Amino acid sequence: MSRLGKKPIEVPPAVKVRISQREVSVSGGKGSLSWTIPQTAAVEFDDSSRLLKVSSKAQTKQARADHGLTRSLLANMVKGVDEGFQKRLLIYGTGYNCKLDGRKLHLNIGYMGRRRGIGSQFELPVPEGVEVVVETPAARGDNEPAKLLIRGCDKQAVGEFAADIRCLRKAEPYKGKGIRYEDEVVRRKQGKALSGSA
Repeated sequence: MSRLGKKPIEVPPAVKVRISQREVSVSGGKGSLSWTIPQTAAVEFDDSSRLLKVSSKAQTKQARADHGLTRSLLANMVKGVDEGFQKRLLIYGTGYNCKLDGRKLHLNIGYMGRRRGIGSQFELPVPEGVEVVVETPAARGDNEPAKLLIRGCDKQAVGEFAADIRCLRKAEPYKGKGIRYEDEVVRRKQGKALSGSA
C-alpha cells in the first residue's frame, strides 16, 4: 500500500466534496474541480471529521501507483479550490513587455528568427480557469523585469500555461535575458574576452 496514499486529506469547512460513482467533485471559494478516480482506487469522505480517505482495491504495482496518484491529485484539488495556486514569471530584457487584451496575452520578447517563422510578437489565449495579472507591464533594463502572475484553482493548468510562456524564450546565461520563474536561479556565464595583440 502506498505510504502517501494512506495519509488522509483534511478538508476545510468551506470546501464541499461530492462523490458519485467514480467521480469526485470538490468546490470552494476559488472554483470547482472534478476528477474520475482509477478503478483500482476507492475514495471515502467523512463529513463529521472532514477527512477524505483513499484506499486501494488491489496490491499490484499499478494499484499502488494509482493509490498515491489519487491521493496527491485530490489533495491538490482541495487546496486549489480553497487557496488556489499561482506562478509568477519575470521577463528580463530591455524593451521586453507584456499586456493583457481580454483573454489574450501579448508578449514582446524580441525577434525569434526564421526558425520559428515569427517576429517578436506572441499572442497566447488564456485557458479557461486560469487568470493572468500583469503586475509590471514592461522591463526596465536588466535589473527591473516585467512581472506576470498566473493563478487559478487547477494546479496542472496553472503550471502548464506558465511553462508554455517560459519556453517561448528561456533565460539565456550570458546577459540573463528571457523569461524565468520568480524562484528560478539562472547560472550566469562569462562571455569570451577579447585578447589584445602582442
